[in-house]
This record gives sequence, C-alpha cells and structure tokens, in this order.
Amino acid sequence: MKFGQRIRTSLYPEWQEKYLDYNGLKKDLKSKTRSAYPDERWDDNDEREFVNKLEKELEKCEEFQLTKAEELSERIESLEKTVHGLVKAYDARQHHDDDADDDKPSASRLEAQDGEDAAALDGGSDDEDEGVDDDDDTRSEASYDETFKDMEEEVATLVADVHDLALYTKLNFTGFMKIVKKHDKVTGYTLKPEFSSDYLDKHPFYKYNYDGLIVKLSRLFDLVRTRGHPIEGDSAAGGSQNAFVRSTTKYWVHEDNIIHLKLNILKHLPVLVFNPKKPFEAKDAAITSIYFDNEDLELYLGRLEKTEGAEAIRLRWYGDVDQKMIFVERKTHREDWTGEKSVKARFGIAEHKVNDFIAGRLTMDAEFDELVKKGKKSAKEVEGMKQLANEVQYAIITRRLKPVMRSFYNRTAFQLPGDARVRISLDTELTMVREDDFDGKPRAGNNWRRTDIGIDYPFEQLPKEDKELFRYAVLEVKLQTQLGQEPPDWIRDLIASHLVEAVPKFSKFIHGCATLLPERVELIPYWAPQYEKTDIKKPVNPKSKVQIERPHSAAHSSASNNTSIPTSPTPSQPAYYEPVSEGEDDDEYLTHTASDEARRLGLPPDAHSQAEAAKQFRENKLREEAERARANGEESDEDPARRPSVSQKGKQYGPRLDIDPLQPSSAFDKKLSLLDPKSMQKLFKAKDSQDQPKYGDEEDDEEEEDEEHGEPANYDPNRVEYTREFQAPDGKRIATMVRIEPKVFFANERTFLKWLGFAVLLAGVATTLLNFIHVEDTVGLISAGCFTFTSLLALLYAGGMYAYRVVKLRKREAINYHDPYGPTALCVTLIASILVNVILRLKEL
Repeated sequence: MKFGQRIRTSLYPEWQEKYLDYNGLKKDLKSKTRSAYPDERWDDNDEREFVNKLEKELEKCEEFQLTKAEELSERIESLEKTVHGLVKAYDARQHHDDDADDDKPSASRLEAQDGEDAAALDGGSDDEDEGVDDDDDTRSEASYDETFKDMEEEVATLVADVHDLALYTKLNFTGFMKIVKKHDKVTGYTLKPEFSSDYLDKHPFYKYNYDGLIVKLSRLFDLVRTRGHPIEGDSAAGGSQNAFVRSTTKYWVHEDNIIHLKLNILKHLPVLVFNPKKPFEAKDAAITSIYFDNEDLELYLGRLEKTEGAEAIRLRWYGDVDQKMIFVERKTHREDWTGEKSVKARFGIAEHKVNDFIAGRLTMDAEFDELVKKGKKSAKEVEGMKQLANEVQYAIITRRLKPVMRSFYNRTAFQLPGDARVRISLDTELTMVREDDFDGKPRAGNNWRRTDIGIDYPFEQLPKEDKELFRYAVLEVKLQTQLGQEPPDWIRDLIASHLVEAVPKFSKFIHGCATLLPERVELIPYWAPQYEKTDIKKPVNPKSKVQIERPHSAAHSSASNNTSIPTSPTPSQPAYYEPVSEGEDDDEYLTHTASDEARRLGLPPDAHSQAEAAKQFRENKLREEAERARANGEESDEDPARRPSVSQKGKQYGPRLDIDPLQPSSAFDKKLSLLDPKSMQKLFKAKDSQDQPKYGDEEDDEEEEDEEHGEPANYDPNRVEYTREFQAPDGKRIATMVRIEPKVFFANERTFLKWLGFAVLLAGVATTLLNFIHVEDTVGLISAGCFTFTSLLALLYAGGMYAYRVVKLRKREAINYHDPYGPTALCVTLIASILVNVILRLKEL
C-alpha cells in the first residue's frame, strides 16, 4: 500500500491538522524537481526552505504528542478521582442505611446525614469528588450501576485515544523518513544522515514511552470494571485449584502491534504492579539476565536439544544496574516421561559478593543461616537454598562456566492479583549482548559483568558485532486451567489474531548464542531461518475481535476501527489527499471487476476497449517470450517455474490481484498507466520491438510502495501463502525437536532381540543339517552353508542397526528410524537358500 493511502485510511480525523503535512512537502519537491527550466531546478535556497518547513513539522508533531499525552494522563487521573469519590459516597450511604435499620435516628439527624450524602454524591468534596454531578438526594443501586456504565464508555474512549496517539506517532515518524528518502532521491541533496542526527534527536517524539499511560489506564480500567473494589492478593498465588494443567506458549509481536496488544489485554487483565504506591518509572520494567556457559557451549546445546536434565544458569536483576540484590537462578529441563516438571529455583546474593561466589571463594551457608536466625526463612527452606547454591557453584567451577551472553528487555506483565490462572508477559526492546572473552576480547575484565552498558537501549556505545537487537517483542501466555477446561475465549481470540505469531519453545538464551556466536554454533534453533527471512506482519482482519473500537455513542469515528476502508472525515474537515504525480494514480480499481472499470474511471468506451486490447497484446507478447526462452533453455523472469516464489523472497504475502502467471510482477505495478492514451500509442508502436515501453513515473511508483511493511501496491490482504521449507545457512544445521523416551530405547532392544531370535533359528537349521547329513552329501553341505551365511548376515546386520540407532537416539538426531531394506534383504537371502537346497536335491533325482 502506498504511504499516501495508508495515512489517509489510518489518521484520526479530529487530529487531522496535527499530522505531518506530507501533502505539502511532497508538492514542494515535485514543483521544483520536475520543472522544465534549468533556472527553476532545486537549489540551496529551496533546500533551506524545505529543511525549515520539515523542522517546523517536527516541532508541531512533538508539541501535539506531548500535549495530548499530558492531557490523557490528566483525564485518567481525574476519572480515577471521580471513581474513588463515587465509591466512597456510595459506601458511606450503604453504611448509613445499615445503621438506620438497627437504630432509627432522629429526623433532624437523618436530614443532616442525607444532606451530607447528597453533597458527597454531588461532588461536594473538591479534591476527591470533582466531576460527579448528581442533583438527587439519594442514589439507587440502578443509578450507581448506570454511572459506572457511563464511566466504562469514558475509559473505552481513553483506550482508543491512547491507541490513536501511538498510531499518530508511528505514522508521522514513517512519513518523515519517507519524505526525507524521497528528497534525497529526487533532489540530489543528501539530508537523511543529518536529519536523523540533528533534527530527530532534538525532537524525539517517536521515542515516547507509553508504558506510564498504560499502567495508569490499566489501574483505572480495573477500578471501573470492579466497581471501585479491585482484587487484592499475592501476585504469585495460584488460586485454590487442586488439579490443573499448565501450558506456556510464546509468540512474536511486530513492533507496530505492541501498543494495540497491550491495550487489548488490559481490557481483561490489569497490569501487574508490585508496588502500587510508587509512581511508575521506565526503569521499573527493565529486566537483565546474564547466562553462563563454557567454550563448548554445553548448556546451549542441552537447552536447544531439550535433553533430560539440561540446565540454564543465569544471574538476574530488576531495574537499573545500581541494584544491590542479584538473583542466581537455575532452570532444569525435565522430560514428560519422568513424571516431573521443569523447575526454576533461585536465591539472592549481594552484588559485591558475586565475583567471590562464582570463583569458589565464598559459600552462602553462613548468610542463609542468618535468615533462619532472623525468622525470614524456615530451616527447611534454607536447606534447599544451601543445596541449590552449592550445586550451582560446583557446576560453575567443574564445568568451567563463565558469563557468555546478556539479555535485556522491558517487561509488562498482566495478571489478576491472587489468581495465576492466566498470566501474560510482554517483553519489548529485547537485546542480546556478548559478555564472553572467547575471541580474546576482555569485555567484562575481571568482573562478572561488563560495566560499559546499563539499561540505555539501544546500547549505541556497543559495536554491532557485540549486540543483537531483536526486532520483535516476545509475548508469553501462561495458562493454568482445570482438567477438561478450555482457556478463556478472549485468549483464544488473541492468539488467533493478526497481532501475534506463535513461536513455541523460543528462548532468549538460545537465540542470543546462535546469533552472537556464529563461529562456535553449528546447530541453530528452528526459528532462526524464519526470523531472518520472513516478516510476521499480518494483514488486519476487519472482523477480528481484538480491534480497539470507540463506544458507539462517541461523537466521532476513530482510526481505531481501522480497516482497509478509508475513514471518512467529518463534513467540517477537508479530506486528506496525497498529491498524485504522473503514473501514481490510485490503483484501488484493481479490486473491482473489469466490467465496471469504464464507468468508475470515467473513461469513454473506446478508450477502455483500447486499454484492454493493449493489455491482451502485452500478455501475448510476454507469453511468446517465455515460451521461446524455455525452448532455448534460457532462464527467464517470465517463466513462473524459474521466478522466485513469494516465500523465497522472504515474504508471506499472497498472490497479487489480476496477475497472469506468465507475467513478471513488476509489469503490473504500472497497470493503471495503460489507460493513458499516450502510453497506449507507445505500446502499439512497440509491437515489433523487443524493448518494453516505460509507463508513467517509475521512480514515484517505487518510492511510494510501503517498504516498511513490504506490501506491494496491489497486495491482497485476504490471501496468505505459507511455507514450511527453510534452508539453514552454510555450515549450519537446524535443530529439530526430537522426543526421546525410555520406551524408544526398549523398542530398539526388542527389535534387536527379534532379529537375534530369527538368526538363532536359522543357525539351528544349519547346525541340524551339518549334524544329520552324510559326510559325502555335497548338497546338504551347500544348504547348510547357505543357511549359516544367512544366519551370520542377520546377526551382523541386527547388531549394526542396533548400535547405529542407539548412537542416533543418544544424539537426539531426527533421522528415519524405519528400516526399509533389512527385512527385504533377509527374506531374499532366506528364499535363495531354500531354493538352492530344493534345486540341488531335484537334480539328484
């Protein structure tokens, strides 16, 4: 989709004047760069004027975004105060009514109390109840619920406003980058590096962190949903279930869908805040982990292949690097057949003691004993912590483990306090950083972690080879349902939507090692080729249940209801249109049938028929060239068998509209220009030539494709092509998940014993022939020899296959364990031995 179309269909009409003037900037470029007179071409004065206008647009966007964000924050806080005031007044009224039932007060006291209640419900308290407007003396239960329903609509409007503001940021940032790129392309001046370093850094509106707004909005949403009585409890509690099933699935989330996803989840689960009394800060969401491994990457391979007992050892802290408490964690993988669950255990250690602990100079026994004396831990808990600390320390020393990779991300968790049946976490700005010294570079020196970075994403001070900026967010959905119970419907809608891409068993540690240590890693995870070659951005389904919509009572429509249909502006506002240059006409007509083209495009019948004739001639010409190329054995782009598929190009987009399989896709990017009479005349003049005519302005067509999403102009969002074939990079192998249980080894043993029993039976036949035939019986000796050879062959083959399968099972290799040749060869050899005996005996007769 062209960006002009995209911004026209996505902008919020009420903020239309606050968006980037993409229209005007584009006109400025075209008015000068396409002038026929040399004196009117782009010069230094034009460049200064364009840059000044661009900077003013930046200032306008930044000012509006900051102002709107502050306004939304104030609206949220004001509505939260209103809710608290309403609940306080209602609770006081209920308490007064209860007291009145027990002991009826005097009339004067009742009137005074009624007056106080009415004043409270009326917003009589300026600091708490401002905004509550009710002239009645009493408030019924129905009126109370009706008020909260109105508040729910206000909250829904706030959710849509936050969503639209995030979309506003994305659209404007994309618009700035596209107009600067177009400027560099058509003017000959280079602006992009200077624009990024000098202008965007001064007005970083695109870096605004919406987490603070989302946390406030989540708290407000929870207040209104629970009628002012939010659920309280331990966030780690799991409820009162006795028999439940745990399931954890991970998903990738495109950066364009992060805010949409957060706002969608908070409608069902509140943001988990461990200290509600403390104002939210960006560093509160930061989580950093440092993973240990040795030069052979034993822990990486164990976690990748999911071997029984595979461990991951890491040090983790929350917040900035000034945290004094570091958690030592060990994750142990358990196979299902063991009947045990994979476990994660941890203990805390002071930051200044970490170096001594991993070097073996310090044990944690004394510190853990102090916890018992202070009454913070029981003796049983401390014994488990001691065992864990000793085992981790022993593994670090004996297996020569050292810090290898650091992972950093900002986490937003969603969960009902006291109820862990549904827990969702979203990790954004995920970054993997090298901590090892395998290549001779002492990145951390003698310390247990490098000190040249903190939580300053995107860590611009690091060289490119030392960091991996993961381009997606990672969503983790943990469900704890009772046996036979289905997950909530909203969870099912969420994971089936365009917002997420399922990536089971995804691991930050595995991905970091695979990308940062390519010279040491031969086995890579299955998702690595998919990450490198595909774009997970999916088309929006207008019927999806995860769309963010404004209440129907809202006065204006919003871009939150964004579909492929353009949003209609209000009558008082002018429509937004992108300037259309030569060859850049809107190709929306491709989605309609050809029979209606003449009427919709306003063409005379003869022009439409000429265009169809030109199109038909072009198709025939390309067909003939493709057939000629195939006949000569040449590789032609027009040959669909040789043309790269969509999936080979790394995209998962479906077939284009109205494309003949023998035509290149580039030919249809300019399909509309066929309707231009001049272009049709050129086409008819070129019938006898091999050169293809040029239609319209190719530079503008290429520039206006939405490169960020990789969507061609006539991309059909309702068609998706999937591929399961990914090629590993040279010298790499893709790790395949192989489930190895004890019964597999037993099955191998049983197969070997079956073959062994059959071989012994044949050996018995041979031995019997040798013992009971006459010494001069040549036929008997030959038959005995044949059966002996067959028996020995069966023994050798069975032993070899048994050993081969055992080795492959231990290595967890995904090979074909079926034996298609052995039984056939055994049968052939046995039949041959019998035939030799029968034929030789018949010849003696």
